[in-house]
Amino acid sequence: MRRRSHIPLIVIGTLVVTILFFNEDTSISLNMQYDREINELTEAIAECRDSAAYYRNQRELLLHQKADLEHIAREKFHMQRPTEDVFILK
Repeated sequence: MRRRSHIPLIVIGTLVVTILFFNEDTSISLNMQYDREINELTEAIAECRDSAAYYRNQRELLLHQKADLEHIAREKFHMQRPTEDVFILK
């Protein structure tokens, strides 16, 4: 029985690891950066969906309840009746 050398296996393994670390298309660091970017974008999408739901709810309230329209106009846009005084507190 002949003893086989493990040098070709080591060379091939080293080559594969080197390609994985230093090739731009398959770089592990690049994949980690993409994963971070995907997570940030997913969080931004969730925030946008929450704000869209809030504004959709506000719109529905304004369409169906006219008392809320006056309330929002007074609070957000500092509107008043001609005989009223408005005080803005910060």
